[in-house]
Amino acid sequence: MSSGNNQGDLKKFFIKLIAITFAIIVIINVTYNLIFAEKLENINKILSLNNKENIELVKNKIRLEMNKGLLKDKIMNDEDRMLFYKFYLKIKNEFQEIDK
Repeated sequence: MSSGNNQGDLKKFFIKLIAITFAIIVIINVTYNLIFAEKLENINKILSLNNKENIELVKNKIRLEMNKGLLKDKIMNDEDRMLFYKFYLKIKNEFQEIDK
């Protein structure tokens, strides 16, 4: 009786082990596809900027985003605007020093 019971317990153990292993594989695969795959694809696009078609793709994307920005009333928030203005004044002063 005990050998039959042990075989039944062993069979249940292996079924549970296979089910848990399969579930872990599925979880890892889904996590990879949701989190990392898109980011890795974007990194690969950036790294492959030596191809002419990729350069054109990036140019078109920049143009599209610039056009979206031009349609807005305000492109930057007040804090960014002040930061750019201070930066502009600093650069302007440095150029004036070159003229002297």
